[in-house]
Amino acid sequence: MQKTSSTTKLVIFLVVLGLISYLASLYVDWLWFKSVNFQSVFSTILLNKIGLYVFVFLATALLFAFNLRLTRSHMGPVKEPVYDDEEGRVIYLDDEKTPWKDFLRGKSSRWLYLGISLFAAYLVSSVAVDNWIVVQQYINRVPFGTTDPIFSKDLGFYFFNLTFYKFAYGTLMMALILLFITLGSIYLINASTDLLFGNWRQFSFAKGHLATLLAAIFLLKAWGYKLAAYDILFSPAGIVYGATYSDIFARLLSYRILLLLSIIIAAVILANIFVKKFKWILISLGTWVLVAFLMGSVYPSLIQKLVVQPNEFNKEKPYIENAIKYTRQAYSLDRAENREFNIDYNLDISDPSHQSTIDNIRLWDWQPLRTTYKNLQQLRSYYVFDDVDVDRYTVDGKYRQLMLSVREIDQEELPQQAKTWINQRLMYTHGYGLVVSPVTEVAEEGFPQFFVKDIPPRFSTDLKIKRPEIYFGEKTDNYVIVNTEQKEFDYPAGEKNVYTRYEGKDGIKIKSFARRLLFGWVLKDYKMLLSSDISNESQVLMNRNILERVQKVAPYLSYDGDPYVVINDDGKLYWILDAYTGKMNFYIADESDPIIKTYSRIFPQVYQPLTAMPESLRSHLRYPVDMFSIQAQMYRTFHMTDPSVFYNKEDPWLIPNETVEDKQVKMELYYLVMRLPEEEKPEYILMMPFTPKSRANMVGWMCARMDGDNYGKMLVYNFPKQETIYGPEQIESRINQNTEIAQQLSLWDQRGSRVYRGNLLVIPMGNSVLYVEPLYLQAENNRLPELKRVIAAFENKVVMEPSLDTALLKLFGQDQRVESQRTGVVLTPGELPGATVAELAKSAREYYDRANQLLRDGDWAGYGENIKKLNETISRLEEAVKP
Repeated sequence: MQKTSSTTKLVIFLVVLGLISYLASLYVDWLWFKSVNFQSVFSTILLNKIGLYVFVFLATALLFAFNLRLTRSHMGPVKEPVYDDEEGRVIYLDDEKTPWKDFLRGKSSRWLYLGISLFAAYLVSSVAVDNWIVVQQYINRVPFGTTDPIFSKDLGFYFFNLTFYKFAYGTLMMALILLFITLGSIYLINASTDLLFGNWRQFSFAKGHLATLLAAIFLLKAWGYKLAAYDILFSPAGIVYGATYSDIFARLLSYRILLLLSIIIAAVILANIFVKKFKWILISLGTWVLVAFLMGSVYPSLIQKLVVQPNEFNKEKPYIENAIKYTRQAYSLDRAENREFNIDYNLDISDPSHQSTIDNIRLWDWQPLRTTYKNLQQLRSYYVFDDVDVDRYTVDGKYRQLMLSVREIDQEELPQQAKTWINQRLMYTHGYGLVVSPVTEVAEEGFPQFFVKDIPPRFSTDLKIKRPEIYFGEKTDNYVIVNTEQKEFDYPAGEKNVYTRYEGKDGIKIKSFARRLLFGWVLKDYKMLLSSDISNESQVLMNRNILERVQKVAPYLSYDGDPYVVINDDGKLYWILDAYTGKMNFYIADESDPIIKTYSRIFPQVYQPLTAMPESLRSHLRYPVDMFSIQAQMYRTFHMTDPSVFYNKEDPWLIPNETVEDKQVKMELYYLVMRLPEEEKPEYILMMPFTPKSRANMVGWMCARMDGDNYGKMLVYNFPKQETIYGPEQIESRINQNTEIAQQLSLWDQRGSRVYRGNLLVIPMGNSVLYVEPLYLQAENNRLPELKRVIAAFENKVVMEPSLDTALLKLFGQDQRVESQRTGVVLTPGELPGATVAELAKSAREYYDRANQLLRDGDWAGYGENIKKLNETISRLEEAVKP
């Protein structure tokens, strides 16, 4: 007895401890949501979870309690034992009577049945509670305004109604099956084998009770077949994704037959309560299994082979048309504007309309650039450049494409002796600043030209940063405590360090010792209780990883996998989310979308129209890479709108391969600043070229626009079918076959250097196409990539030169001139072998004047580059005038 009492107390203690931990964690969550001004989200989620849990719990508990009460009331009285044997054992005269039966019929059984009811309710409600969002989507659903071609239902039915019905079906089925098993076990223990094999007049209530439940299960199963019939719209088995001929005329028919059969089986089971023909039930169940197999597998296969395949196109044509129409609508491919790209090779590279495109051709791939950033600008081991982002800015009055990388802090990289609690929680709380470089410019030794660099930030343009601290980012995965007596490390300054204090108000204030105890419990950090550096004014910054942060507020949304940082006009850094304070705002880009309108009804205080976003941030919005990647993948097939062409797969497109780091890989989407054909000014786009399946030449390219009112619009440019335009793989092959390039690459390899081939860019210009590929050189024992050569190709010509400017000059001949954004020098034929003395003298003068100007501006890198070129030009001039 003493042992039982101790066990009970231990169980109660553990339950109470678990409840306290849960409530403490819940309260900390509430404090966090309140600190970021999304307490309405927390309340909505919590109340909906509680409401759904309580409803399902009570409904399940009442269902079990009612049925168990009926079971108990029809099991008969408990008989007293006739005598005890000498050893004190209870001996029953009834051979069928056992202690289990005695317990099930005794007075204490009501507590057992109550426990069973509550446990079953706990199981069912625990599974159901995570579907609160499904219930809310159903309640707040917004119609799509488009109906499907098979069942003529609004598309919203499949997003909201069907999901809710399947949830309700699954919950009811789980409850009924649990109830049937529970009651069956009790009746079996109480009635032994007579329940199954005795005559039907014995235990008639038990059999009737179980028969009723089994009939209810089959009636519910009939509803399940009704719901499953809608799934043919998502069938992946046919010639297209979705309903096809065999789905409509075989699978849909099978679901309807099985639905009817389930109702018949339920009726037979109920009828047998009165007519006592048990074999009818067995026959019905056997028929159900057989029909399910035949109609689910055999019959659709026969229809496909005997009816569809002999005349497949005519049978499947309506469904191919449906697939084309609705797939294009679903992925917004029907909104893509198709234009013809009438190719010619009369490109005037000196045309001012092309200058913005040339100035923004990306020569830096993010992988080697990140390595270079790490070597040149990491500055301390505990700083890390996790990613390199690309975006467009107006810099010194010019529209430029820039590459940016945030200098985050990684506490794992602190020296081992520095990994103390104070350092990791109070002192090393944030990263600092970022580096910025233009995509085209190259400084001496093949390194990037920095617009922003160093700690504290140094600027060579009109870009300014007023709050360089990075408290929230892609690598900030741990919590920290700010506004403590311990100064926060800000950045290193020679032999000393500079310290700071967090000025934001978005953390969770400690306020009291009770809260400190609470955080210590939830975060499992007892040192919070002992630290004298923490005061009531201190704040806890939690959930600092930017993706985890927004997912905690809106877990039902899908997020692009490449968040990017923005330098705002106010000098602050944003992840389209504040990098300093962690403030979050959710904006609706497409207010006609019924899904986001539904979520707006569920969370009315979360979403804002896109017009509410500050213009300075809206000008940096990028089209999501992940989304455009999916659309490009789908467009490869669904650009074919003719059912016959689609069926015969006459014109499928492919995403081409390219050579990156000597490996064949699929071409990546890339950003460009360019003036689109028929447009008046340059703009920022995300693009992807396409090649046909059977050949390597290009057939077209697709882009997503991002600037101003054109944000989100897609364009597809189709090349003339009678023209052959080189595709990326063909250009890569021509590069490999170029003897001069091959010799140079081989020479570098022999010297122990590793050549890294960058991304090949296909760049439409005017009515022509230019191809550019950077080459990086990296010593085997020193991972510091340097941009050493630029390969450019146009029409039938491929060149490799030290810079983009000289490559373009060599590619397009000596009658054109290229304005260099990198140095501001006008590059002319004077740089080419065979230039006249006058041309060389003119170039020398231009280098000299530009070098002096850059010296006055404090641009030492530009000054050095121009002096270097001046010396080279003077040497060539001396050679030219030798007798």
